[in-house]
Amino acid sequence: MQFTLTPDQQAVYDAAFRYAEAELHPLLARMDDEDWYPPDLMAKLGADGYSGLTAPEELGGAGMDLLSAGLVGEAFGYWNTNAAFVWGPSENLCLNNILRNGTEDQIARYVPDLCAGRTVGALGLTEPGAGSDALGSMALRAVRDGDDYVLNGRKMFISNGPVADVILTYAKTAPERGAKGISAFIVDTDTPGFSVAQNLKKMGWRGCPTGELVFEDVRVPASNLLGVENGGVAVVMSGLDIERAFLGLPYIGAAQRCLDLSLDYAAMRQQFGRPIGSFQMVQSMLAEMSVLIEAARLNAYAALAACDAMQHGDGGRGEIHRICAGSVLFGAEMIARVTDMAVQIHGGSGFVWETEVNRHYRNARIASLGGGTTEVRKLIIAEELFRARGLKLR
Repeated sequence: MQFTLTPDQQAVYDAAFRYAEAELHPLLARMDDEDWYPPDLMAKLGADGYSGLTAPEELGGAGMDLLSAGLVGEAFGYWNTNAAFVWGPSENLCLNNILRNGTEDQIARYVPDLCAGRTVGALGLTEPGAGSDALGSMALRAVRDGDDYVLNGRKMFISNGPVADVILTYAKTAPERGAKGISAFIVDTDTPGFSVAQNLKKMGWRGCPTGELVFEDVRVPASNLLGVENGGVAVVMSGLDIERAFLGLPYIGAAQRCLDLSLDYAAMRQQFGRPIGSFQMVQSMLAEMSVLIEAARLNAYAALAACDAMQHGDGGRGEIHRICAGSVLFGAEMIARVTDMAVQIHGGSGFVWETEVNRHYRNARIASLGGGTTEVRKLIIAEELFRARGLKLR
């Protein structure tokens, strides 16, 4: 597919780009150097109209499609990838999932505050013993007790977990049914029994709180069951497909920033009496960076457009599953390669912690792990290719 942004989409990107340059870029150095989380970040984004982008205007949102919202993520990623990955989990993993799968009551109770930035959202899927096999190995239990469910267990590597007010979390309600016995719940983090065991110190995504969460007899009203009991897999998988497509856009912005910084540096840095940009080996790296970024951008736009067309209850299977896995697979390989070449072009200065290309280099490593590893993405793609041809392997 070939993509040309509409005038409205280009205007969305341009406005977000200017906003991120003025408001988010000045936060990057402190976030990365001190692992500092700006406590008013989501409130600021909400007040300025950059939270709840896919929510209807009557709920305080902007009524955008996923591609337009992704363009905002791309602009944010260009100027401050760290801030983008505070915004993204709340905006997409939590808010958009509730919007897609919630009842009218749930949407009315949670979405307006998330849109306004009065609350911060997160999604809890991964556990200490359940990563790539997040569904089959899930140990968090939810047992019905009258009008409540009682949750016991832990979640691990949860983006925004230590600062979230609302967590969309998954638990086994019928363990004997395996992955078909999972349910989704909206959990308020001020509920007794909920706690944060640790705030993890990471090599990248610094200033983006990531933690281990503990549920000890956490009573969640049955009215906070998202979807139907034991129907959580549909919520998980449709959400994962959109997550994979959506969260790739900030990386494309970051990669573009690395290319632009590298172009400027190659034109300025003198060696052997001339700019290093005049050397063919440096030109080769710059050309490769450009082509990789453009290919990843078109791939990501196509995936988001496909997600926009996805019907309720779809996802986790078929063409959309393959497209989204392919988009994030290629995007992760792209950002790893682009940031590596950016550091190479910058030479010794690229190896210094506080240089911007170094920050992006460290951030890039999570791209092949988050939202499903590179290996899992390849499995998904291969399985869907066999399925599309009607070929069974077992």
